Order: sequence, then structure tokens, then C-alpha cells
Amino acid sequence: MQETHYISSELLDLPTIQTIINTDKKLDLSDEALLNIKKSKEYLTSKIANNNTPIYGINTGFGSLCNVEISPENLSKLQENLVMSHACGTGDYVPKPIVKLMLLLKIQSLSYGYSGVQLQTVERLIHFYNEDILPVIYTQGSLGASGDLAPLAHLALPLLGKGEVFYEGKRMASEKALKSLNLEPITLEAKEGLALLNGTQFMSAYGVHLLLKCYKLSYLADMIGSLSVDAFDCNMSPFDPLVHLVRPHGGQIKTAERIREFLEDSELGKSEKKNVQDPYSFRCIPQVHGATKDTLKFVHRTFKTEINSVTDNPNIFIKDDKIISGGNFHGQPLALALDYLGIAFAELGNISERRTYQLVSGLRGLPDFLVNNPGLNSGFMIPQYTAASIVSQNKQLAVPASVDSIVSSNGQEDHVSMGANAATKTLRIIDNVETVLAIELLNASQAMAFRRPKKTSPLLESLLGSFRKAAPFVEEDRVLANDIHASVAFLQSFTVDKELLFS
Repeated sequence: MQETHYISSELLDLPTIQTIINTDKKLDLSDEALLNIKKSKEYLTSKIANNNTPIYGINTGFGSLCNVEISPENLSKLQENLVMSHACGTGDYVPKPIVKLMLLLKIQSLSYGYSGVQLQTVERLIHFYNEDILPVIYTQGSLGASGDLAPLAHLALPLLGKGEVFYEGKRMASEKALKSLNLEPITLEAKEGLALLNGTQFMSAYGVHLLLKCYKLSYLADMIGSLSVDAFDCNMSPFDPLVHLVRPHGGQIKTAERIREFLEDSELGKSEKKNVQDPYSFRCIPQVHGATKDTLKFVHRTFKTEINSVTDNPNIFIKDDKIISGGNFHGQPLALALDYLGIAFAELGNISERRTYQLVSGLRGLPDFLVNNPGLNSGFMIPQYTAASIVSQNKQLAVPASVDSIVSSNGQEDHVSMGANAATKTLRIIDNVETVLAIELLNASQAMAFRRPKKTSPLLESLLGSFRKAAPFVEEDRVLANDIHASVAFLQSFTVDKELLFS
């Protein structure tokens, strides 16, 4: 039987979201959420009927048009016009898993009862989520400040039977998809368009997607780095707990602990070393990987707060009898966090590429470029070039978006976060890091073959055994692009227990 996740005021966290995604749970509203949505809508309806005072976005225009009053008979048309006029996205399609997260997070935010939307609007969004009717959304168009206006407009268009969706493996007109499901378009009422468009769900969905991927890559970086430690015949002393207890950054301590666990009972680790010290890319794994872990923790905290918040505008406070126009749609906390995440993981890629460079350098008894008959064979010469190219691109992508701003809406919206740009480029950084780690794994596994008969730890030997099925030992030159792609696919399919992932 299909399990259901009930939308409520309970904190939505990463493990919960991962479970919803991995087990393909359906969504439904809890009794609490149903009550909150209904009460908020009833309050707003009453307020409009008994009050002639201008209320931003409800009976006024938007942005710099906020002083233009709208007549009661045009309130619905105002909201529909808002959605259509703001659907100005361009660029690539937003990946489908992120679109699905956008739906989940928008539903969550509207369920708190501060937005004044119709129940049927939220239920239609839930229907889209449950039936994999995914709006076609574009990556470019949001300034990350008045909410993610353009992307969220594309998210909302199918409610009106407009725009496009991905459904049953095809891209099609929303109108066609609705007809096939015997669904009528929603007629938006006062404030609904604004509630759907104001919000940070584009940035937030990217952030959640990135965090889930980053926790896994952080774990894999420690594991692959540990394999490289043995492949390069490194000392174990830099990972001694005593070293890290006198500089007790949490991430540093955790990384050193993981490396000791990964290399437990390694023959190579226990063997006597001729080298007194190792290069920083090996010796300082706890310090560098650890700093990235600490960044990850900060970013996680930021997004956990955001996805459990109300980010549309204006906000309805029933108990206080107030409708307040504020700025909770401004993405500055997310922009800074996303930039920080990109920088931190670019560094994880940088140090990984340096380990790859050391492994192919013909040092520590390893052959030049990790291949028999170097000269006749170029071996692993060019995978390092590929990794170097990627980490260099990451340095360019890691330039912060959040230090930029640009004036919009005739000066009314005069400072913006650029968090959406931070989100899309950080995804590129993280995908790049995955490839760089895959190249390191490819090199480390090749280097381990030249350490035989000595073995690494039982845990890493098991990893090698599985990996060799995807990317066998390179006896002589072949098309290594295939091996790199196989290594990336191996990492993508690699599963990590939730308890290890978020620890």
C-alpha cells in the first residue's frame, strides 16, 4: 500500500524529505493544515467584503504599481494576469526532481494558514505532485528577492490550464493534460496569484536537492580520499585523534574519525613508511574536508528554517487581525548559503584533483600515469587534465552571486539577492565535484593494483571489488571517457545509510 506524508506544522527536515522521495510517498493535508487553509481564506474573504482600505496585491497593483487600486469585480482577473505576465522564464528546463520539490515546498508553505488561498488550489498542487504532473519551469528569470517570481509563475500556470507540463513521459500543453484527467482549470481568487508567486521555493528546492547530494558527496569524498591515502602509501599519523582534539572543529574531528574507520585493519596503513610526511592533499584531508562539513551544517540549518517558513507576501495574521506587507520573499539568507556551499564544495573538488595529480606523478613506487609501459601507453595522463579543467571551471562558478544586485520594478524593488543564480550555478559546481571524485576513484583503484599483494582495509577492498565490475583495471590504453562515465554512474548508484549520511 502506498504510504502517505501528511502536510502539517511538524518540522520538515532533510531525512523526512529523502524518505518521501525515495519511497515515492503521496502527499495529503492533515486536519490541522485543512483547518489553517480554510480559516485563512474565510478571514481574507470577510476582510475584503467589509473593508475598502487598499491592501497590497489584493486590491492593488503589484511592485511599483502598488498604488493603483483594483475594483472588486477585477480581483480574480488581477491574479490571473499576474501569473501570466510573470511567466517569463528562459534557459534550460529545471530538472524534474527539483520541480517536484518546488511543489512540495510550495504546498508546505501555503498550508500554515498565512496566505489566504483556496483549499482547492492547494489540493490541485497536491494532485500535480501525486500524479507526477510537473510544470515546465525554466532556470533563468528570478532575481531571488520578490520571491522566485518567474519560476513560480511557470509552476502556477498549469493551475489555470496554461503553460506546459511534463506528464507520462511527454512535454505537453497543460490544457491537454487537464482534459485527459477530467480536471477544470482553477479560477484564482483574491491574493492567490501573489501567494503562489511570492516565495522562495525555487531557491529552496535547489537548496534541498543540493544538500541531499552534498551530504552523500561529502561521505564519498572521505571514502575515496581514504582509498587514495593507501594508494599513495601515506602515513596514518595525521589522522590520530590527538591531532584533532587540540583543534576541535567538528567537521575536522568527524573526517579524521571516518578515515580511521575506512582504513581500519588496512595492511598498507599498518606497514612501515619510508616517507616522513605526505603532501597536504593527503595529510590535510581532515582539515579541508572538515571545513566543508562545517559549511554543510550551516547551510543545512539555513534551509531547514526556510522550508518551514512562510515566504509569500502579504501575510495574514488572523489572531492579530492584520494583513502585513513585508519582505519574507527576499532570498538573501539562501543566496549567501548557496554561495558558501558552492565555495566549500569547489574546495572538495580542488583537493581531490590534487590527490589525482599525485597518484599519476610516478612517485612512491607507482608507475608514471598508473600504466604498464608508460610511453607506449599514456595511461591516466589525461583524466587528470579533465579533472583540472573541471576544478578550474568550478573556481569561476564559485564567484559569489550574492554580492550582486540590480534595481527592478521602477526602483520599488531596489535590492535583490540573486539567490536563484547562486542556486543554478551551485548545482553545476556540485555535479562537477561528483565527476572529479569519480576520476579520483578511477585513479586510486588503478593505483591499488600496483600495491598488490598488500591490501587496503576490508571495507575498501569491498568497494574496489564492486567498482572493478564497472571500471576494470586498465592494462593498456583504451577510451577512458567510458571509464569516467562508468565511475560517475557508480557513485550515483552508490547508497549510503541515512544514519551515516546526516551524522
